[in-house]
Formats: sequence, C-alpha cells, structure tokens
Amino acid sequence: MTDPTGTDPSRPAPSDPAPSGPAALDTGLLAPGRAGSPAEAATGDAALLAAMLDAEAALTAAQADLGLVPTAAARAVAEAADPDRFDPRDLALRARADGHPVIALVADLTAAVGEEYAPYVHRGATSQDIMDTAAMLVAARALNPVLADLARAERALADLAARYRDTPVAGRTLTQHAVPTTFGLKAAGWRHLVLDARDRLSAVRAALPVQLGGAAGTLAAFAEYAPDPAPDTGLRLLAAYAHRTGLAEPRLPWHVLRTPIADLGAALALTGGALGKVAADVLVLSRTEIGEVAEAAGGGSSAMPHKANPVRAALVSSAARQLPALASVLLSGLACEDERHAGAWHAEWQPLREALRLVGGAARDTAELVGGLRVDPDRMAANLDLTGGRITSERIAAALASRVGHARAKELLTRASRRAAEEGLTLAEALRGLPEPAGTPEGTLTGLTDPAAYLGAAPLLVDRALADPRGPGETGAPDERPQHLTENP
Repeated sequence: MTDPTGTDPSRPAPSDPAPSGPAALDTGLLAPGRAGSPAEAATGDAALLAAMLDAEAALTAAQADLGLVPTAAARAVAEAADPDRFDPRDLALRARADGHPVIALVADLTAAVGEEYAPYVHRGATSQDIMDTAAMLVAARALNPVLADLARAERALADLAARYRDTPVAGRTLTQHAVPTTFGLKAAGWRHLVLDARDRLSAVRAALPVQLGGAAGTLAAFAEYAPDPAPDTGLRLLAAYAHRTGLAEPRLPWHVLRTPIADLGAALALTGGALGKVAADVLVLSRTEIGEVAEAAGGGSSAMPHKANPVRAALVSSAARQLPALASVLLSGLACEDERHAGAWHAEWQPLREALRLVGGAARDTAELVGGLRVDPDRMAANLDLTGGRITSERIAAALASRVGHARAKELLTRASRRAAEEGLTLAEALRGLPEPAGTPEGTLTGLTDPAAYLGAAPLLVDRALADPRGPGETGAPDERPQHLTENP
C-alpha cells in the first residue's frame, strides 16, 4: 500500500539531513539569469518527475495501441501517473541505491496502479529508456519558450537594423577604431547569429527522439510479452511510443549512440555563444566613455548610486561562458563502450539541465535587452570624430596610391596619422602638402576624411541581411503534451 504521495509507509524513511520545505530547493539564488524563466520551470525536479511519469504512461498506452496490454491497464497507469502523488525528494534519496530514480519511481507507480494492472507498468523497458525519454521530453518543453524568445529577439534586431541602416558608427578591430560602419549593420550581424541559433535549435528540437530498446537495445522483451510474438513487434512498438510521446522515432535505440545528446549540447552552446556576442558588444558600447548604447533599465549598485549597470548583457555573457564546458561533458558521452555504459549517461543529467536553463535565461534576457536597447547616434558621431578623421585613412591610402603607388601611399599615411595624433591635428590638417592623385582638384585628399562618406556597402548589406528568407521565424511551439494525455488509450 502507498500513501497519497506514492511512498511506502512500511519502509524506513531514508536519512535526509537536508532542511525541509522551500529551503531544501534550488531556488536560483546563485542563478539570476534563469530565475523565474520558463526554462527553469521546465527543467526542475517536478518537471523531470512529470516527464518520467509521462514516459511510463505513454509506454503502456503505446503497448495498448498494439494490443500488447489491455486498454484498461493503459488507462490505469495514466491515471496513477499524477506527479502530485509522488515525492521527488524521497525518490532522490532512494535513487542512491540504484544510481538513478527510475527503479524507485516504478515501484511507487506500480503500487499506485493497483494489483490488477501492476504487471503492465514498465513492461519490457529498461531504466535508461525512461530516463532518456524523460530527458528528451524535458528538453522539448524547455526549448519551446527559448525558440519563442529567440523569435522576439530576431524581430527587435530586425527593427534596429532597419532603423539604423545608415547611422555611422566606428568599426573597431583589436579594440581600436578601424573604419566606419553602420549601427544597422552591427544589429543585422547580431540578428544573423540569432537566426543561426534559432535554426539550429529548431532542427534539434524537431529531431529529439524517444528512447526504447529494452535491456541491451534489442527490443526482445516486448515481443516475449506479446500475445502473438512477431519479429517486428518491438519495431512497431517503437513507432507507437514515438507517436504517444510526440518525440521523433529513432532508427535505432541510442543507449550508447549519444548523437541526440551531443547535438543538443552543441546547439545549446552555439546559442549561448551567439547571444553572448550580442551581450559582449553591448557591454563594450555601453561603457561610460563610449556610451553609444544603453540598456532600457540598468541595474543598480550597492555602493554607487549613480550607476546603471548593463545587467541583462552581463547575465547573457555569464551564460555564454559556462555553456561550452557543459557541452564538452555532453559531447564526451559519445565515446562509451558496450551496449549500456556505467557513468556516461549518468554524467549527462545535470549538465543538460543546466545548459537548458542557461540558454533559457539567456534567450529571455536577450529578447528584453535588444527590445529595449537605447541607441545614441549623436554619441556615435562624436566617437567617430575622436581620431580627427584618421578612421578614414584606408580610403585616403587607396586614393593616394594612384599617384605614388601603394607602398609609398601607406608610408605617407602612416606618417601623417602619427603626426596628427602627436600634434593634436586632424588628419585633413596633417595631409596638407601631400601629392594629390593625378587629375584631381587640390584638396581632394582632405575632402575624403568624412567618416559618414566612407560606409562602403554597409547599408546594402543591411538590406541583404533583412531579406534573409529565414526570418521572421515561427513563434508557435508544437504540442508538448504526450499523446497519452490528449487521446484515450
């Protein structure tokens, strides 16, 4: 017998030194980037428990679809698989005995189903079938709001790119002014990365597979339990299980073929890096001495009341720095021996959850960041003038080369630029006396020092980027509920 939580009152309570109540939970105190995000809710212990129960109920429902178990058994398992009947903390403590929580969960679910239908719980499956399927369900549910936030960010960046298509700003290389560009092109570049991340995550999301292989990936037990065994019983069940969960049907059981996890980890790290580029630029451009952009609502300081810190960008940057390390753990699972591995798939659970949380928070923060970004074209123009026109030296070198040759032109411009910097002159002033290109009026060189007149194809590149057929993207998410919850078994 079980009590309403699904625990067995006759067995000794595990030792639990942790405090009870909210203090025992990971409330996100050290993770403000993901605190309160949809990804946090979709990856918590309650969400994982619900996903494991969904995996178990969907398996019985799929078996009922093929006539392998009674329809009433599938209905009984679905009704018993109510997360409120189970205690995640109790399952966690009991998981120490087996190295994972599935065996304890199956015991409690079997008791909750009742004696008549107990034999049909978890029939033919192995624990990793349930853990991997639950991980894919959690990932799918966490990625849906991430994709929606990326779509929000993409739309905001498209607006910034169009609005500031022709707005000159200093292009910077190796921290120094290089040549002029436009802020619209910078925003278009950010959008391009967001689209890349959205497309990669969308592809991975659509391919997340169900897991079903039985003890060693042969599907053998499912046929043995069948009233009329057939060689393809396991294959038909795999297809039915994929339908019931809403996940993709894999070609093979993937207990030790960890491409799905590796792909997901790589896509999450790529997304973090793409959003991290946006954050890195905002952190630089919002410095007090640069001041070309600012967050709509900066964070405060405990010691300096005047500050408005770029907090959204800082949190996104933090996520971008953590994700590669987490992805490396997920990629390492590819090299595992035998038909089931001891430790490799166990090592994936926490890094995968944390990676989903970090990307979920970063996508939300990026959408908020770029949606409210304040842009200061006047400050951009003032910064362009800081070098007195030297930012256009590339253009002048090209014009001068027609008169004196490329090498000599570079030498003269280097000398003029150095003189301008040392003597506080504008480049136009330092250029006086240099030979003009053949056939041009006097003063042509000095007339080439306007940064706004040397934008190259930047505005046209913005147009090209905004014509990208990938955007705007879909914001709707596929139905994330397993079919056993939406159809009668």
